[in-house]
Amino acid sequence: MVQPTIDVRGLWKVFGAEEPRLGAPPVEETSSAFRARTGSTIAVRDVSFEVRPGEVFVVMGLSGSGKSTLVRCLTRLVEPTFGQVLLDGEDIRAADERTLREIRRHRISMVFQHFGLLPHRRVIDNVGFGLEIRGDPRAQRLARAREMLDLVGLSGVAESYPDQLSGGMQQRVGLARALAVDPEVMLFDEPFSALDPLIRREMQNEVIRLHRVMGKTMLFITHDLAEALRLGDHILIMRDGAVVQRGAPDEIVGAPADEYVADFVRDVPRSHVLTLRWVMRPLDPGEDPGDGPAFPVTTIIRDAIGAASTSEAPIRVTEDDQVVGLVDRGRILGVIAGMEPGVG
Repeated sequence: MVQPTIDVRGLWKVFGAEEPRLGAPPVEETSSAFRARTGSTIAVRDVSFEVRPGEVFVVMGLSGSGKSTLVRCLTRLVEPTFGQVLLDGEDIRAADERTLREIRRHRISMVFQHFGLLPHRRVIDNVGFGLEIRGDPRAQRLARAREMLDLVGLSGVAESYPDQLSGGMQQRVGLARALAVDPEVMLFDEPFSALDPLIRREMQNEVIRLHRVMGKTMLFITHDLAEALRLGDHILIMRDGAVVQRGAPDEIVGAPADEYVADFVRDVPRSHVLTLRWVMRPLDPGEDPGDGPAFPVTTIIRDAIGAASTSEAPIRVTEDDQVVGLVDRGRILGVIAGMEPGVG
């Protein structure tokens, strides 16, 4: 079994005077009761999850849900109160100051909503800033910075200053800066929420492209469900500091854990997220599957619509080169109309 890159176990964060007096997590007390009794706030409550190597893991929630506090706990920008944060099996909470600096400089990069570019330094110097901090030679870091600017499509602005760039271009500089140190993990804390919708979508496309090119493990924080569904291999939804649901995008949309999640996904076009696994009829023992078009169970429903509309025979759904189910045209159309039981 592959070891997760990030393994968060029973993480808690309490803000306020009560934190240093706690000997154990207040598991038996609701967050509101704890606040009323102590005046302190449970910002992150018993959160556990794993991020596998090379995946994009999205943490989603509304303002105040604890998601930004959570991501800051992963690098101890905010010190957790209880729990473990393992990076390749190594507990970051047990790291001394020197080890923690090395982790932040070499293994984990963060991209924030506010770009944090140095206004008095050229773009190329901003991109190479992390390399400068860790002591890389000037020629080496400038060469690496130019390489990263090329990668994010900004090779022509190396000598410009940040205030000469648009918001989208500044965020690309932030991406290039995070990539320059060749981190094992990239953490994104709502990096595109201040951008215009069209630029935001462009930056989402850029993250998708960079992930395909570089294969970095990414943890992405957002309050936007469409962004979460578009980017995430797995999604964790938070409310009041706790985990409400976690799973693949199709699991979140197809089987919401409660009314809170159901409200989030109510307007999501099911055919754009759910896979054929959700709508297939299992093949009966000995049943002839016919000769209809074949698609893997992981195929998004909308990607099979064309074949379903041109074939009289049901779509054959395959897994490991075996036909495991059938989907007829009526079922596909029902999903599109949002009328299928358990799907609409």
